[in-house]
Amino acid sequence: MEQDSLENLKSFLEEELFLIPEDLKKLEDELSGVGPTLTSTPPPQAVVSSEPITHNAPIQESSDLEKVKEEIKAEPIPLKGNFTKGIAILHEESELAAEVMDMLVKMINACGHSMNEVGMVSSEVLENRSMEDFLSLNAHVVLKFGRIKHPVNAIAATPYEIHSVGETEYLFADALTVISEDKNLKRKLWNSLQILFNLSTGTK
Repeated sequence: MEQDSLENLKSFLEEELFLIPEDLKKLEDELSGVGPTLTSTPPPQAVVSSEPITHNAPIQESSDLEKVKEEIKAEPIPLKGNFTKGIAILHEESELAAEVMDMLVKMINACGHSMNEVGMVSSEVLENRSMEDFLSLNAHVVLKFGRIKHPVNAIAATPYEIHSVGETEYLFADALTVISEDKNLKRKLWNSLQILFNLSTGTK
């Protein structure tokens, strides 16, 4: 069969085919399927990278919300007065009547301070504000008159007695309107203020 293949190959050539023995043997092997044949290009293989595959971590919405909350700070509690001495006056009434305000001014002046040195805020303004908001005022003295819609009411202070929490001193008393109508309560408040401001040894 190999000889027939060679004869067929020669018939396609115009000139006589001359082959050396080595070429002849190689050609016979190729035609018989024994020798090396043309091979098709192997399909490309996927390259596996040794580096670990990383994925973008999913956005944690709860974490983002916490960051937003930290960035957004609540507005400071507004106070009436310059608050230069760190004396905060909390009162139950939304607005103080003229005679009640007059009584308060006289008491503050008698303690060696002016109304410009204190900061006043009503229960209405304090409502829905947190204790953290209140503490951020950094008040040194807190005079609370009446029932205040604020967590500051939870402080275990006996009325008309000085109560200290850290570096802040608290004095809780009845509402200013109630005190203005009762001479005994006026005297009781005055005695407490003298102790609070050390009037016997000099003002703070």
